[in-house]
Amino acid sequence: MAFLKYSLIRLALFVPLFALFVYLELGWLLAVLCAGMMAFAISFLFFQKQRDAAAASLHHRFSGKAKPMRSAGEVDDADAEDRLVDEHPDITVHTDRRPKDA
Repeated sequence: MAFLKYSLIRLALFVPLFALFVYLELGWLLAVLCAGMMAFAISFLFFQKQRDAAAASLHHRFSGKAKPMRSAGEVDDADAEDRLVDEHPDITVHTDRRPKDA
């Protein structure tokens, strides 16, 4: 969430600056470059707390310590497997083995 918040702050800085530079007729490429550099500088100077929180959340996500994100389909599949095993105790599910036809 912190990464999204910081990204939205940077976007909120970039868009008006870009519009200003387009209005000043700098050209599209120069407007993008100037707005990007100014948004970077402003966010670097004034939003250190949010930047550090975003970096910490990214580090946590990619360090392997974060809880894996699962789609609704994966959750449904896991629930179906759990119900199957609960209803039929003689069935075992081996998730660590590859299928023979793969």
